Amino acid sequence: MHSDKIFENTEIAFALKNDSQLERAYFLFKMISNEPLVRIGTAATNFALKANLPIEGLIRSTVFDHFCGGVSEDDCLYVIENMYTKGVSSVLDYSVEGKEDEEEFDAAMHKILKILNFADEKESMPIVVFKPTGFGRFYLYQKLGEGKTLTAEEQEEWNRVVARFDAVCKAAKEKDVVVLIDGEESWMQDAADDLVTQMMQLYNTEKPIVYNTLQMYRHDRMEFLKKETALAKANNYFLGYKLVRGAYMEKENERAEKYGYTSPICVSKQATDENFNEAVAYMLDRLDAMSVFVGTHNEDSSYLVMDLMKEKNIANDDSRVWFGQLYGMSDHISYNLAHYGYNVAKYIPFGPVKDVMPYLIRRAEENTSVAGQTGRELTLLKKEKQRRKAQK
Repeated sequence: MHSDKIFENTEIAFALKNDSQLERAYFLFKMISNEPLVRIGTAATNFALKANLPIEGLIRSTVFDHFCGGVSEDDCLYVIENMYTKGVSSVLDYSVEGKEDEEEFDAAMHKILKILNFADEKESMPIVVFKPTGFGRFYLYQKLGEGKTLTAEEQEEWNRVVARFDAVCKAAKEKDVVVLIDGEESWMQDAADDLVTQMMQLYNTEKPIVYNTLQMYRHDRMEFLKKETALAKANNYFLGYKLVRGAYMEKENERAEKYGYTSPICVSKQATDENFNEAVAYMLDRLDAMSVFVGTHNEDSSYLVMDLMKEKNIANDDSRVWFGQLYGMSDHISYNLAHYGYNVAKYIPFGPVKDVMPYLIRRAEENTSVAGQTGRELTLLKKEKQRRKAQK
């Protein structure tokens, strides 16, 4: 294990937070750590937003401002530039979820194209991201993935989905900005994977521009990665992957049970960790053919990547290796990695408060369910509060 425990340094981790921001973060994680409170808060918030009660100001000054960059991309500028003073890059994540019609899909595409233009002008934004279901209906991906034939009308609709993907990936290549395409539920992922592979073949001809996401809590992803590696080699293009553990575990297991198929999820947390680590090692061994974005809030995984890079003589700032965390979480990982010259990007969710709330609620729930995540944040915030007090 890494002898040098760099993530313990809270001075570097929270350098950008003033005392009152530190207090707010502490208060917030304290609240989130009270699980029943999260549930009550969630219900109250949903009700207030639906009833158009004047709750936005309260949400903005607490949860929203801690986990989000702002309501629009311009609104995020201060956060982006501020983080970049410490060497942490930004991935603007338009977190409006669950839209289902063509106008919304086109709007999402135009939003991403706008962010691409934004990124093109800023060194602090080397990467953009979108979700497959932001560009097309979940149902279509699912139907295609199940090998069913689309109706003529659906086929036309699917062609528009492909065109949206293509417009964004093409623009990304022209502007030399990496585009990460997020992973979603397994029963729609096959069609999304095929489409992203198609985009890689088109646009990763010189280097990886288009990245797919591998959710390593799925036990079939190593096999998928090896298959894609062979395909890329045979067809002369590069691979880009964001590695994550995955975010839909309960949903995946419930559906598998309901329909009586074997769950795609690894049997245990340990199996997931091993799978994740295997993928990291596999990709770091093949950087001549692929690039990796390690999306993790796990300290052991982060130390492992650092150790492997050292072992394989990969420079800390090698452009083919990136680390990523979410804004408002795991600052001790992000800022300490950046301090040592690694490539680090924070996902910065943004969008109208009302539209981003489902995303925020999911985050709060995830935080309570990821054992120890909230506790760890609290411990570090407390440590920093004490350190500052001792200095005064």
